[in-house]
Amino acid sequence: MDMSDKPTPDDRYTVPGLARGLQLLMQFNRNERELSGAELSRRLGLPRASVFRMLFTLEQSGFLERCPDGVSYKLGLAVLRLGFEWLASMELTEVGRPVIEALRDRSGFSAHLVVRDARDVVFIGKAAGGNAMFHSIQVGARLPAHATVLGRTLLSDVSMQDLMALYPEQTLPAYTPKTPTSLPALKLLIDQDRDKGYGVSMGGYETGISTIAAPVFNEQGRVTAAISISVPSQRIEDQALMPLVELVKAASAQLTERLSHGPQRRTRPAPNKDKKPS
Repeated sequence: MDMSDKPTPDDRYTVPGLARGLQLLMQFNRNERELSGAELSRRLGLPRASVFRMLFTLEQSGFLERCPDGVSYKLGLAVLRLGFEWLASMELTEVGRPVIEALRDRSGFSAHLVVRDARDVVFIGKAAGGNAMFHSIQVGARLPAHATVLGRTLLSDVSMQDLMALYPEQTLPAYTPKTPTSLPALKLLIDQDRDKGYGVSMGGYETGISTIAAPVFNEQGRVTAAISISVPSQRIEDQALMPLVELVKAASAQLTERLSHGPQRRTRPAPNKDKKPS
C-alpha cells in the first residue's frame, strides 16, 4: 500500500458532506454575493445533483436564500445565528452600538438597530430604556417586515419587481387593522416613508406602542439597516413627535457617516423608478 494513500489521523474524523457544505458557503464573499448552482458545481468540481441537494438543505435551514432570479443564491442571516459573539464583532453592530445608546439617552426611549432577512426584520442591536415593556425584545428577535414601519423602512429601496417576488401572494397577513394586506397598499406606505426620510407607526403592529424609524445607508447608498425608538404610547402628541423624529434621523445619519468613513453622501434612496401598482 502506498503510504501517501493512507489517511491521516484527522481524516478519520472528518465528515465529507459537512466539509463540502462549508466549502460551498465559503464561495460567497463581498465581491461575489450571488452565485448560481451551476457556477458552484463548477467551482467545487461536484455534480450538479449533489450541489443542488446541498443548496436545498442550506436554503431550508436559512443559511442560503434564493435570489429573485430563481437561479442564484446568497447567504442568509442564519449565518449570523452561528454565534452572537461573531455578530457583535460586525462593523454594523460595533459601530452602531454607541449610536443607539446615545439615541436612547437623548430620547429617553428604547432604541434599536435592525436589518432585513427576506420578509423579516431582525434586531441586531438594542439599547434598553427605562420602560420594562421593551426589555423582552432581544437581539435576534424577528418581526414581519410588511407589518412594521421598521420593515417598510428597510424595503424603501427595493424595486417593485423584487417586492412582487418577495410577496407573491394576493393577501398579506394582517396583525392589526392598520396592517397593509396587499402589495399596492404596502408599496404606498413604503413610498410615503421613503419620500419623508423616516417612518412613524402609532399602534400599527402592537397596541400601545409607537415606533419612529429612519434608514441607514451603506457606501453604495443602499439601505443596509434602520434605527428606531419605541415609545410606550398608542399615540405621540404632535408637539413631541418632530423632536423625536429629528433625533432618530440624526442617529441614522451619524451611523451612515460612520459606516462610509466620511461625510454622509445621501439622506434617502434615489426615487424608485417603478410605477406604482394599479
